[in-house]
Amino acid sequence: MVYRLHFTLEDLARTRVAQPPPLMELSAAVRNLQTRSRPLRFGAWRRAAHGRLGPKARMVLDLIPPGGWAPTFLTSAGVGNPQELLEQVRATPRSQIRKDLAHVAEWQPLPPWAHQLAYDSDLLRQLCESLNHVYAVLLSPHWGHITGEAAADRGKRMRQVLAGGMDRLLASLHPGRIRWNPPVLEIAMVSGFDGDLHLDGRGLMLVPSVFGAEAPAIDIDAEPQPVLRYPISHDQPSGPRSLFVLPAHSPPPGARSPLALLLGQTRAAVLHTIAEHPGCSTKELAALVGIAPPSASEHATTLRAAQLIRTVRHRNTALHSPTTLGIALLNTPPSTAQV
Repeated sequence: MVYRLHFTLEDLARTRVAQPPPLMELSAAVRNLQTRSRPLRFGAWRRAAHGRLGPKARMVLDLIPPGGWAPTFLTSAGVGNPQELLEQVRATPRSQIRKDLAHVAEWQPLPPWAHQLAYDSDLLRQLCESLNHVYAVLLSPHWGHITGEAAADRGKRMRQVLAGGMDRLLASLHPGRIRWNPPVLEIAMVSGFDGDLHLDGRGLMLVPSVFGAEAPAIDIDAEPQPVLRYPISHDQPSGPRSLFVLPAHSPPPGARSPLALLLGQTRAAVLHTIAEHPGCSTKELAALVGIAPPSASEHATTLRAAQLIRTVRHRNTALHSPTTLGIALLNTPPSTAQV
């Protein structure tokens, strides 16, 4: 089944690539948690998340299943910081809750308690507490990494537009499921959602997603323009990367970084920055670390020779990303031994 987005010239002019909306990315993370796909990339994250999630997570997991539909008020593409959007869920009008749940019920059974959600303030409070808990475990520790990957993807899309216009960008979003057949963008939806949407000059907000790894998703009711979430590509020759898992706790006083001891302080900072900003150029890397571009290039060459990063070229630009080995080294726990 295919959902079709119809573009005009005004729509093409107003289409943009944005950072991931927190609730939309959280819903993708909740779905991803409940599958076993891409174990190399998400396995460590899933194991850590399952170990930290408490019983209160159950309400969110019941309403956002691994496949199928979820209530829009929990998965909206609203823009804002995560805490602001979590508060917006708490303030969702009861009429909107009833509408969203009725739509889900047309496609799949709801958990029994959900039928009372729009009428029971205490039940809604419990759901919001569940959502806060799930966000704190699944997304909050990794939000910087997520926005870094999204920023790198946005840079890639900008280069595509410069080289081949909007045609190249739209044609390369997700070749397996998104087809640009001008002036229509055809999306093969996992849910089986079928239909047509005329953008009518509003354009489209494109959102790269770390956790939406399997398929695109669309919010046709988002304001001021519909939103299409597409997976960030990890099709480099060296294969998929593991999701960078930050240490659960800060190192104790006196702890030494094994990475800095092994590589030196600056080169360790270069590797860490590449992991936080995969797909960054040498110029971007230099600016982020605070070193000269020739020095950034030299450090990247050494890290690549050690198979800790990979580098691909886009025209005259070198783009750096971490390898699985590099991420494993970053995740090595600190030593408390004294010099």
